[in-house]
Amino acid sequence: MFVDEATIHVIAGKGGHGCVSLHREKYKPKGGPDGGDGGRGGNVILQADSGLKTLLDFQWRRQFRAPSGTHGQGRNKSGKAGGDLILRVPLGTVARSETGQILGELIADGEKLVIGAGGIGGRGNVRFATPVRKAPLFAEKGEPGDELDVTLELKLLADVGLIGYPNAGKSTLISRVSAAKPKIASYPFTTIQPNLGVVRLEDDRTFVVADIPGLIEGAHQGKGLGDKFLKHIERTAILLHLVDMSGLERPDPLADYDKVRLELAGYGAGLVDRPELIVGTKADLPESQANIRRAAKHFKAAGKTFLPISAVSGLGMKELLYETAALVDKARAARPAEPPAKARLYKFEPEAEIKIARLGDHAWQVRNPKIERMVRMTDWLNDEAVDYMRDKLIRLGVEDRLSDAGAVPGDEVVIAEMLFDFQPFAKEE
Repeated sequence: MFVDEATIHVIAGKGGHGCVSLHREKYKPKGGPDGGDGGRGGNVILQADSGLKTLLDFQWRRQFRAPSGTHGQGRNKSGKAGGDLILRVPLGTVARSETGQILGELIADGEKLVIGAGGIGGRGNVRFATPVRKAPLFAEKGEPGDELDVTLELKLLADVGLIGYPNAGKSTLISRVSAAKPKIASYPFTTIQPNLGVVRLEDDRTFVVADIPGLIEGAHQGKGLGDKFLKHIERTAILLHLVDMSGLERPDPLADYDKVRLELAGYGAGLVDRPELIVGTKADLPESQANIRRAAKHFKAAGKTFLPISAVSGLGMKELLYETAALVDKARAARPAEPPAKARLYKFEPEAEIKIARLGDHAWQVRNPKIERMVRMTDWLNDEAVDYMRDKLIRLGVEDRLSDAGAVPGDEVVIAEMLFDFQPFAKEE
């Protein structure tokens, strides 16, 4: 089964909690704090695998969770980081967030994309020791990992895309020039999924061909098999536009050609401007001869290359393959060099600005990634940790920003998932 789209729910690992520990050892009564940091949570990572051709694995399992980091321990022992969860996907996979934002795409074998970042580990109490606070009895909680829905969409990576109306001969052609074995029959929409085939010429040049299911009028708007398969043409460098010359099923091959071109233009993505060879199929049939002569004259006047072939008898096949290989070579030479494969983090750098938003007459929200992270990592059941966090918010200017915005004592303030009463410290005159 060919599956080219799937939505999964990913949960990156939580960071481990920092440890509260005081060093106790005989003859060392003033050992001091020695609580270690928690380990970082594991990331959820997509990795491109050239051995995969479909997203079928994600049809049966939709939720993926990376391991969490372990908690810190006494004697300054840090927790162990959670291992990354690797999800293997085919080359050509695009990942999108719940809002439709493109997180990244994987086009090189082994390339990695971090779609869920693990939470950082909380700091142990040794990190909060100061000359004034010599024995802090609090530590940070581990940060939650990213949790989100990700839509995976596969766009086939091929050098050449075969396009045309149903029964134009695309499946027959790809079965003749490669090891692909598509289903072939004399009824519309025999091909209901794209097929890939590798073509090897006598001079050892190779290229990949994608057989795209037949297009009809309105395909770019979803009619027939619709734009479900038009997306697979996006990454092809060359188009072979197959047109049935026999006229046995559709009487006007030139009209068929024009209609498919309109679908490419309607879909966009620059498809109508791709290098193209026009292939007149079933050229060995007597019924095709008049249409071949008319098409040859028409496309010559338009400055386009027209090649009549028969995938059954072999007529014109060698010329077609070498013409195609020449265009593929030209496209590859013009293609920019691929950067080395590496892991990429999906999210942008957080904004540094502290934003205050009014939620109601006496309700406010503070938005800032750094502050929200601090709130999530605070142990609100520990009075000393709460005091430390309050001091941090004052030093960062959060109270001043709220007062300037119009907040008064007793108002509700939301930071991350926490709700607070606004009770600013009285300033000294």
